Formats: sequence, C-alpha cells, structure tokens
Amino acid sequence: MERIFVMLGSVLMLVGVGIGAFGAHGLSAYLARHDLAGTFETAVRYHVYHALALFAAAWAAEKWGGPLPTWAGYLFVAGIVLFSGSLYLLVATRRGWLGAITPLGGVAFLAGWACLALAAWRN
Repeated sequence: MERIFVMLGSVLMLVGVGIGAFGAHGLSAYLARHDLAGTFETAVRYHVYHALALFAAAWAAEKWGGPLPTWAGYLFVAGIVLFSGSLYLLVATRRGWLGAITPLGGVAFLAGWACLALAAWRN
C-alpha cells in the first residue's frame, strides 16, 4: 500500500502543479473575468496539500501498519477528487450546483487527518 500512496501522491502532485501553472499562465484572464481566481486557487491549494499528505499516509502505513493510515490515504484521494475536482469543474463550467459537492471532499479530508492522528495516538 505504501508504494501505491507514494505513486498516487507523486502523480497527483504532478497534476496539481500542472493545473496550477495552467491556471496562472493560461486561464488568468478567464478566471479574472468570471471572478473565479480564488475558487481555482483554493482547489489547487487543497489538491497539492493532500497529495503531499499521501506521503505521510505512506510513511505511517510503513512505520505503524494497521488500517488507519491506509484509510487516511484513501480519504485524502477521495477528498482531492470531491473537493478539488468539484471546484475545478465549477470553474470550467460555471455551474454553481457543483459547489454542493465540495463539502463532501472537505469531510473526507478531515476524516483522513483524523485517521492519521488516531494512528499516531495508538502507536
């Protein structure tokens, strides 16, 4: 599982940096015109933070074992898809209802951090 989280973290970092660069250089006029720069920046920020968190989950899974670090990793991936993914789609389509999905990703992030904290507490 550790290798999978390191691989996913690396790929998600690659994608996050690429999306961030595209937003800064290719979408800046669109984002400014539609007042979406803050939304886009939030999506990229949380995407990158939680791609990095996958490395912490991999480390914890290797060091401590057990299901909690693994659950943390799965929840971080789900959070990136739901939180950042819904915001990316909102920016691309300007469909406001996509914002209703975003909190589900936030809950996944919180649950992932709780799993990691509990794993640390138990070990």
